Amino acid sequence: MSVPVAYQGNTSLAVADWLNKGDNAWQMISATLVGLQSVPGLVILYGSIVKKKWAVNSAFMALYAFAAVWICWVTWAYNMSFGEKLLPFWGKAKPALGQKFLIKQAALPASTHYHKDGTVETWMIEPYYPMASMVYFQCMFASITLILVAGSLLGRMNIKAWMLFVPLWLTFSYTIGAFSIWGGGFLFQWGVIDYSGGYVIHLSSGIAGLTAAYWVGPRSTKDRERFPPNNVLLMLTGAGLLWMGWAGFNGGDPYSANIDSSMAVLNTNICAATSLLVWTCLDVIYFKKPSVIGAVQGMITGLVCITPGAGLVQGWAAIVMGVLSGSIPWFTMMIVHKRSRILQQVDDTLGVFHTHAVAGFLGGATTGLFTEPTLANLFLAVTNSRGGFYGGVGGYQFVKQIVGALFVIGWNLVATSIICVVIRLLIPLRMPEEELAIGDDAVHGEEAYALWGDGEKYDATRHGWYSSNDDTNHDSNKIPSGVTQMV
Repeated sequence: MSVPVAYQGNTSLAVADWLNKGDNAWQMISATLVGLQSVPGLVILYGSIVKKKWAVNSAFMALYAFAAVWICWVTWAYNMSFGEKLLPFWGKAKPALGQKFLIKQAALPASTHYHKDGTVETWMIEPYYPMASMVYFQCMFASITLILVAGSLLGRMNIKAWMLFVPLWLTFSYTIGAFSIWGGGFLFQWGVIDYSGGYVIHLSSGIAGLTAAYWVGPRSTKDRERFPPNNVLLMLTGAGLLWMGWAGFNGGDPYSANIDSSMAVLNTNICAATSLLVWTCLDVIYFKKPSVIGAVQGMITGLVCITPGAGLVQGWAAIVMGVLSGSIPWFTMMIVHKRSRILQQVDDTLGVFHTHAVAGFLGGATTGLFTEPTLANLFLAVTNSRGGFYGGVGGYQFVKQIVGALFVIGWNLVATSIICVVIRLLIPLRMPEEELAIGDDAVHGEEAYALWGDGEKYDATRHGWYSSNDDTNHDSNKIPSGVTQMV
């Protein structure tokens, strides 16, 4: 039978023999969905989950990171993450800007996997779309990772220091994890599983966020004592974009619109829904009321937990992972955090350590238990991989997952600390006290809501929780009693 013209190659100069139009369309859609998680998703979520005086600054930190990563990515960072091997954990830095590079078939040159005797086990990854689509897709992952790091630093980091932090951390931390686990580095070759970023994105951002929060220092005392969200409904809008965008986050990582991508999207939603419900139930049991912020935190931990194994586990395992991600991070955030002197001293504004580091580590470990052999063969470079639940070499896979996590944790602790110390030699990491007292108006000369005169400086006697001249009943001004109040 003849192939319909629409599916033939070489019908024009823009349709090569190797181009699969369906795969290319899905990859670009997936990349755009991940981009929408950041802009406007996390821009909205950050701008609304913080105290009103930090809404503009928090949203802008996310927007700046998104733009800055783009330029760094195409100039040098893409090939450091997915290009030719320089070191076992790092690729060679070079631009991804010329048309000769971008219009050829996508390939990850270091991803060929070899047997111990040197023979090829799995050929290098070569999706059926152009390199431009791969560069775009992976850039969205790099961008959202930096934005997640920002969640630990909201409400006090010097914006100029943040402008330096983004390119430095992308270059000396993100590219290391991406190449080591995804681009063909030593952890990829060893068989550490990270389907879509549980380690590369979430564990690294959680550890880096906590580390940077230590070096930057805490918010002002008043902000730490009381930091209510300025718009819960907009926060839910951002959270919704985050959830729906995860279809591209996990569904795009097979680099094809195939069977495995469908499994990944389905498991993503199963785990997220389970985790949200478990977190909410725990809030009701322990605090006697459901918290909307808590539901969002539970949603995020479920999405993070399933990410390293999204297309590799069965539906029942996704439910189990959802139960664990809705309960263990809840326990670390609501119980352990409040009793730990170290965690209390480090001001992690949005609890990124709990929602991303703890949940990412948990997801990677459970992937080492629940990876189903048939699904593993659809995706992984190391053939005959399986989780510990399925016997055989599965127990060794669990060990690999733990070792991979320890590498990501150790590297991010050291690299993030060095980056912060270097920046501190040039620019203060933390805003001065005058700016901390005023917020957006002092930092940007802009405010999120025009609730009083344009250009008017913050005056605690008039713009505080309520005016000293206000003789009305203050019940409507009562501080929110939401139970999950990391922020």
